[in-house]
Amino acid sequence: MVVAVAFVAFSLPPYLSLDPGQSRVPAPDFFPPHFVVLSLHVVFGSIAMITCCLQIWPWFRGRYPRAHRLLGRTYVFAGCLPGGLLGLVVGLATPFGPVAMASDVILALLWVGCTMAGWRMARQRRFVDHRRWMVRSFALTMSIITNRLWGMLYTIALTPQFETTFHGDQVLLANTTGSAAAWLGWTLPLLAAEWWLERGDAAKRRRRTTPR
Repeated sequence: MVVAVAFVAFSLPPYLSLDPGQSRVPAPDFFPPHFVVLSLHVVFGSIAMITCCLQIWPWFRGRYPRAHRLLGRTYVFAGCLPGGLLGLVVGLATPFGPVAMASDVILALLWVGCTMAGWRMARQRRFVDHRRWMVRSFALTMSIITNRLWGMLYTIALTPQFETTFHGDQVLLANTTGSAAAWLGWTLPLLAAEWWLERGDAAKRRRRTTPR
C-alpha cells in the first residue's frame, strides 16, 4: 500500500495539470487526443491501485465486509474497467513501436477480462473462484510499477551502447527499452500470481490427502 500510494503521488500530478507538456509519454502525431485519453487512464488506474490495496487486506475484508463490497464495485467500475478500456486505446497509439503496442493491448484485454471474471464470480457467490481471478487482476493492476522499474534498469544497462548498438538513435533506444519493460512489466507479476495460487492449491491437496 505504501508503494502504491507513493507511485500514485509521483505519477498522477502531471496528468492533473491539464498541460500536455508535462506528460511522461510522448504524444504520437497521428493521435491528437492522446494526452486526454492517457490522463484519464492514469486517473482511473490510480483509483484501481489504491482500492485494490484495501481489497486484498485480509483484516479489512474480515472486519468491514460491506466496505469490501462497495470498494470492490469502485475497483471494477471506477478503476479497472474504464482504465483498461482507455489503456487499450493508449496501447494502440503507443509511440514505442509495434512490440510495445502488442504488449499494451494484451495487457489491457487481460486486465479487463480478469477483473470482470472476478466480479462475475462474486455475483454468483463463487468466492473461491472470485478470489483467484482477483489475485490475477491485482497482479495486472500493480504491474505498472514493475514496468517502470524494468524501464529504468534497461535504460541504465543499454545507454552505454547508445553510440554502438543503437547508432546514436534515441528513438530506437526508447523503443527497445519501452518494449522490453512493457512485456516483463506484466508477464512476470502474472506468472508470480499463478505460481502463488498453484502453490496454495497444492498445499490444500496435501492437507486433504495426509492421513490423520
